[in-house]
Formats: sequence, structure tokens, C-alpha cells
Amino acid sequence: MTFRFLPSSFASFAGALTLAALSFTASAKADQAVNFAWSPNPQTPQVDVAMAKGYFKEAGLDLNIVSFPSGREGFEALIGGQVDFAFMAEFPAVTGALTGQKFGVVADLARYTGSRIIGSSKYSELKSPADLKGLKIGTTLGTNVDYYLSEVLKSAGVSAEVINASPVDLVPSLVKGDIQAAVLFPTFYAQAEKALGDDYRELRAPGYQVHYIVAASQNALDGKKDMVEAFLGALVKADADVKADPKAAMEAVAANMKGAMDVEGLQAMWKDVDLGITLDDNLLALLVSEGDWIVSKGVIKAEAPTSETIRPYLVDAPLKAVSPAAVKLP
Repeated sequence: MTFRFLPSSFASFAGALTLAALSFTASAKADQAVNFAWSPNPQTPQVDVAMAKGYFKEAGLDLNIVSFPSGREGFEALIGGQVDFAFMAEFPAVTGALTGQKFGVVADLARYTGSRIIGSSKYSELKSPADLKGLKIGTTLGTNVDYYLSEVLKSAGVSAEVINASPVDLVPSLVKGDIQAAVLFPTFYAQAEKALGDDYRELRAPGYQVHYIVAASQNALDGKKDMVEAFLGALVKADADVKADPKAAMEAVAANMKGAMDVEGLQAMWKDVDLGITLDDNLLALLVSEGDWIVSKGVIKAEAPTSETIRPYLVDAPLKAVSPAAVKLP
């Protein structure tokens, strides 16, 4: 087909071509790069679903996942400016606040309610916290599981011999009898049950929930407001999908974990997981309590924290912009 244009209409046609070219350039503009410290895990299905359904891409973000062996190392990368966001349990955020690091917690994705102390029937039936009295209990000092053990012993009014060990050494030590009980990270519970067999015992003492949070770098909070809101918006959208179809969410998580945990294992674990994006005063109270414990143990030399000193580290404006009902902070 041939087009002919009268001289009087050529200018308007040229202008239309220019506008079309500008429009194409804008639509072809690359998505904003976002570096996220995260590794596949059972407790943050919002991330798995958002990736599987393309919600980050839909939000104009080019998501780059940077994996670290632990949330603590991911947090260090965040503080060092290597990533924009970092996923972790809440404990590293407390240490960051106590040492005056610059960052902000922008979302609480899930809470693990199944914390427990594991032992062997060779030493104790572990029917109550009082049964911990005098036992050799292994844990990883200076971590949230150490905090949990301290809280359980304090509430029961008993003392025990607490022995420091790396996470991977605790189950073998318990099997060999070097320790008589252990406070492990949840990812090691299944290994302990399998290794101990019929001797496996567990004590589910209340008082502590692990909060799985997302923190943002100060650079992102100060200069990339739209990006932070877009990132959280993608997670909030996925959060609704997780609630509407947990089975599909489990499948997305299992796919990313590549055999480390299957759907049946997730079904069992999620009985102890409170899923849902929020920022509330329960997290604030926990951060204050953990900070006070850290200072009392002399792990960090600092003033004991208060709600007033910790509250600024919970940066709720971005989440409030995309999901006002999710924020319940003073």
C-alpha cells in the first residue's frame, strides 16, 4: 500500500512520527534494576509467587536475586550498599539498630510460631521448661535461638549449662551425647528428628516468634521512593495470592527450593507459620526486648533500647502507601 501526503499535512504527520518514536522509546525503557538479598526458603512465599507471576516485572522492576549463606550476611551487604533490599530474621536488624547503622525495616512477611527445644529421651522427656534444669544445652550464641533459650530459662526460673556450637554441629553433638538438648534454627528440626529416631523429644515453649522481615537500604529509602513502593506493591499482590491459593504458593516455593523441601513438608511447616505482610507493634516490642538482651549480655556496648529509639528503624511509609491496613504501629 502506498501513502501520499499533501504538503499541508506533512508537518503534522512528521510530528506524529516524532511522538510515536518518543512513545516507543519510553515503553522500551529498561526496567529499574533492583538487587535483593534473598535465598529460597520455606517462610517467604510472597517472593516466590511474585517472581513466578512476574509481579516485579509488571511493577517496572528488573529483579536481581543475590544469595548469601545467611540473613546476617545479606544484611551486611545491605549496609555496605551492595543490595537495595535484604531478607532476614529480625535479629540482625536489632544489632544494626544498636550500632547505629542506616537502614529501614519495610515489611514483616511471616512469623514462625513453632520454636522449640529438642532433646533425647536418654536425658529428659522435656515435658516442661523445668526439665531443662541442669542440662547441657547447645545453641549458637549471640543469635535469636540463643535469645529464645534465655527467655525460656528465665521464665521457668531454672539454669542450665549453655554450650556454644555452630548450627551444623548441634544435631551430631546431640546424637553423640556431647549435649543433652539443643536449640536449633528451624531448618534443622527435621534433621534432628530423623537422626534421633524414637529418642526424639521436643519442648514447644511459648514466648518467641521468629519474624521474617525485609529491610531496605538507606539509599533506596532516601532516593528511590517509587522503586521501594513498587517492590512492596509486588509483594503485597503476591501476599493476596498466597492467602487465596496456599497450594499454588507451596508449589512455587518447592520449585525454587529444588528438592530441599517438597509440598508435603511445606504443609507441615506452615502449620507453624503465620503468613501475611504487616508492620506492627509486636515486631517493635520484640526488637526492643532482643536489644535489651543483647546489651545485657555485653554482646554490643550500647544504651538499652526503648520503643522510641527503635521505632525509627521501622519505616512504614512505603508499605502504608501500597497497603495501609498492613501497618499497625504507634
